[in-house]
Formats: sequence, C-alpha cells, structure tokens
Amino acid sequence: MIPPLRRVRQSVGAAGPALAGVIAVAAASAQPTVYTEGVVAADHALASRAGAEMLARGGSAVDAAIATSLTLSVVRPMSCGIGGGGFMLIYDPSRPEGERAVALDYRESAPAAVGTDFFRTLDDPDASRFTGAAAGVPGTVAGLAEAHRRFGALPWADLFGPAIRAAEDGFAVDESYMRSAREAIRWYEADPSRKDRFGFVWRRLLRDGAVAEGDVIRNPEQARALRLIARGGHDAFYTGEIAREIVRAAQDAGGVITAEDLAGYTPRAVRPLEGEFLGRRVLTMPLPSSGGVALIQTLGALERYAARRDATLAQWGPRSPDYLHALTEAFKHAFADRAALLGDTPEARAAAARLISPDALDSIAARIDPDTTQPRGGYGAGLAASPPPDDAGTSHLSVVDGRGMAVACTETINLTFGSRVAVEPFGFCLNNEMDDFTTAPGAVNAFGLRQSDANLPAPGKRPLSSMTPTIALDRAGRVELVAGAAGGPRIITGTAQAVLNVLAFGMSADRAVSAPRIHHQFFPPVLAVEPGLIEPPAPAADAGPAEVMRMVRAVEDGRRIKEALETRGHRLGRIESVGVVQIVRRSGDGFQAASDPRRGGSPAGVRAGRVEADPRIER
Repeated sequence: MIPPLRRVRQSVGAAGPALAGVIAVAAASAQPTVYTEGVVAADHALASRAGAEMLARGGSAVDAAIATSLTLSVVRPMSCGIGGGGFMLIYDPSRPEGERAVALDYRESAPAAVGTDFFRTLDDPDASRFTGAAAGVPGTVAGLAEAHRRFGALPWADLFGPAIRAAEDGFAVDESYMRSAREAIRWYEADPSRKDRFGFVWRRLLRDGAVAEGDVIRNPEQARALRLIARGGHDAFYTGEIAREIVRAAQDAGGVITAEDLAGYTPRAVRPLEGEFLGRRVLTMPLPSSGGVALIQTLGALERYAARRDATLAQWGPRSPDYLHALTEAFKHAFADRAALLGDTPEARAAAARLISPDALDSIAARIDPDTTQPRGGYGAGLAASPPPDDAGTSHLSVVDGRGMAVACTETINLTFGSRVAVEPFGFCLNNEMDDFTTAPGAVNAFGLRQSDANLPAPGKRPLSSMTPTIALDRAGRVELVAGAAGGPRIITGTAQAVLNVLAFGMSADRAVSAPRIHHQFFPPVLAVEPGLIEPPAPAADAGPAEVMRMVRAVEDGRRIKEALETRGHRLGRIESVGVVQIVRRSGDGFQAASDPRRGGSPAGVRAGRVEADPRIER
C-alpha cells in the first residue's frame, strides 16, 4: 500500500476519514437528474428546497438565492447568516449586453472606530477572533435586499417563508453540523468561562455540549428577526430594533460597532472580473475577493502552459502527473501574488488588473518548468512572503432559473459560529471577519498566517477574502456553469478544480464535485492531497474479483501519481477536504446540479412545475 503521507491541518468543519468512501459512492451514482425549469445547489437539503420553491412559484434565480441564503442562516449557523456578509454574482441574459452581469459586494466592513493600529491597542489576544471587536459591520441583509431590488420577481416578504419555518419548526442536526459542533465544544471546554460569555451558542446551538446527530434545533429568536426583516426590509435590520441589539451585543463584548456604522452600510454593485478559458467567458468576483484573480490566473496559465507543450488539458486528464504538477505550480504563483499584493485599496485593484493581463498569464505559463518546482522566490511577482487567511465558516449556493438567469453566491461569518458573540434576542451570531485583515504588520492571524499591509484595516474597508463565486458562459452567451465553494483558501483551489473538471474534462456535475482534489497555497510549501487521489478506499469485505482488481489498479495508479509528483520536488501532505463545492452545469436544454459530499446537502430543482429533490441522495 502507499505509505501514509504527512498530515496537514484541516479546515474547520472538514470531512472526516470516511470521505474517500463517500466520494467513491457519489462518483458511481446513477445518471444525474436534468432539471428543465431551474435548480439550486446548496450544502443543506432544506436550503436547496427553499430556493426551488421560489423557482416553482415563478421566482427569478435571485429570488431563489435569497430564500436559500436565509434558510442557510438558520440551518448552517456555524457557516453563514444574517450576522455576516458575502458576494453575489448575477448573470441575466434577458438584459442588454453590458448590463447582464453584476457583482454585488456585501462583505463585512470595518467600523468607523477601527484604524490600522486598532488591534495593537487591545490587550486581549483573542480580540480579532472571539470578542465584539472581531465583528465587522454585517452586510448580508443589505446585499440580499439590493439583489432583490435589481432582479427580484416575487414579493420580498414571500422569500422568507422557508427560513421562518426552519427556525420555528426546527431542523435535524446532520453529520456536517456535528463536525463543527465537536470543534466548538472542545473550544468551550478548554475555558469554562466561555460558556457564560458566549452562552447562546453553547446553550442553544450546542445544547450545553450534548448536541447529537438527529437532534432538532429550533431558533424562534431568529424567526422573529426574519419576520421583522420580511416586513421592514433593509431598514428593519440596519436602523430598527435589530440594529440596537447588534450594537448592544458587540459593545458589551468589547466591540465598537455603532448605530451610525450600521445605518451607513451600503453594498457595492461592480462589474465582475472577466477572463477567458477554452473559448468560454469566465465571470467571477473582483476585489476584495482574491479568489477571482487567482481563478483567472490559474485557468489562463494552465491553458497557455498546455499550448506551449503542444498539448491540451483533456489529453492529459485529471489524474495525470503532468496536469497535477502544472496545476500546483499555477496555484503557487496565484497565492504568492495574493499574499503580497491584494487588498481593498485602489493600488491593489490596479495590481489585480495587471495580474490577469494576457502578458502576466503568458509569464506564469512560461515560468512553469515541466520537470521541477521553483525556489521560493520564483513564484508570483517576487514579493510574496506570507500565505492567505482562512475563512472556515462559509457556505456557497449556485442557482439557475428556467429563463437562464444564474446566481453564484458565497456567504460567510468567517470562523465556525463566527465570533461566537450572539445577538441573543434575535438568535444569530456576529461574524469575526476582522481577523481576515492584517490586524498588525507582521502579526499572525488565527491560523498563524501573515499578510501584507495592503490588507490593514481602516474605517469602512473590507477585508480580503478567498470567496470565488463564478459563472462560465458558452460562445452563445448561455450559462454553462455556476460554481463556488466554502473552505477558506481552499475555496479558490476547490472552485478551480470543479471548473476544470467540467470545462476541460467534460465531467458531470456529480463527478466534478466528487473527484479528489489537491491544494497548494504557496506557503507552507506542502502540496495537500485528498485521500481519494493516491489512497483509494479499501474494497468491501465481500467485494468480487473484478472489484478487487479495480482497487489494485487504483492503488498502483495512486503510487504512480505520488512518485511522479515527489520526483518533481513536491512535498506531499494529506488533507481530508479541499473546499466544499456547489455547482450547476448545463446539460442539453436543462441543468445538472451537485452538492459536495464533503459537507452533505443535496440539490433541488423544478420539472413540470414541481419541486424535486435529487432522488439519488440518501437521507
């Protein structure tokens, strides 16, 4: 058998050791369902169904995305919610050329009292992580309201029904919830005083540390908040009773968010970042998302590198050492540039434009040596000295409606259960997005990582993100693929590989998200590999001769890949999960969808006017 690889740190909430088996089962599933009237892929079945309900009622893809997001706020409180922020990429083919695509940035922003030296003046080492000071001004409600104003078809209040039901009736704790709960419980038990300081999460969402799979979690407080927002819209959150309680919760826990910060929050509507890959237009998110820059760099460099080798990516295949080596090298260049140059500043936006120019992509391709890795200074713009931050508490959803409108939406509260500071009367956690800033020059964040001064905090500034919502269009301008992921910096690498699996290798939606993935973020200098790539699961005890022989060949193939990568100079490490990807892809006149088995969830769509969950998913 292949010797065990050195284990690298997993993302919070990553899948457990059974992942390889789960992926194998998913990859071998029956023919994917094709939805002709729209589909939603989210990481919880209730959230996907919420969006599909809106599609069945004649709602737009944006209506479906809003209903899905609100439901995720209830059923995935460790990952996202109305106390956080996000990015939404929208493409509407019915609008005039030049107005079809918009990128909504509703990332959390720094309060007015936060300057570059703010966190250095605080004595608490957890100030940017688990205090009120960790919370940026939430943007999710403002972003959803703006999306609805521009692209909604159903009444705003109608989009809240599924989320309110989930909050009042409750939802069952699943395996993904339990992975996050176990991590949080360990954190609480390490310091018992936290059980009082962050009591709502401990008592309600973790059930005093006794939460178990199958338990039903109810959150009537968040249902009350959702009803207020359904009636009062944006202002109910940013200027009303909810706003007063946000200020109280943040300031009681040492934060500085004010009523003025909330009332002044505004989402940004900007042009998407755009690239080309294998004849497709690729739309993705601009800064403060670093993911869009890195994605376009990776795809553009790979296409050019293959052409320089008189080959195509399809000829190499997704398990070819040649492809995996080139993909890793492209990731390293992109992440080196991200760490050194990117942030929410005019200078960083100018740098991003240079990084995705044809000349820059040609340069990366030319610098990839097919036989070996480069010394540390050989990657990126030559300025990189540190890796990117990690956004563990994140969720992505992908939607296409029956008219061809598409939404790729990624939302976050940063770490698991965010800052763990709850707005208790309304049942939601505040984010801890301030830790995604460079909180002090040279200082490390929660993950022991350093970043550049381009990402220092300032009043109203938004922290650098890895979120990578992406839409690919075919030559006729039709939506071909909607993709995105959760998982910190693994968002970028997970999304890129799902995009490549569909556009370069022609995989179905299921196979594209289930296939094993790799991750490299330049530093630490380790190529993290999911088990299924070079450590296939053992055959079942009752496996027949054909299955045993298939597994023997898989083991031999894994050994070949491992040896080829190590010969090129890669240090391999084992990681259980590289991102959690949700995709929708065109299939004839309809769409397939897939929710990543690494977190569970399942898609739901509409056919013949009826909502249908994916029938192949075991619940």
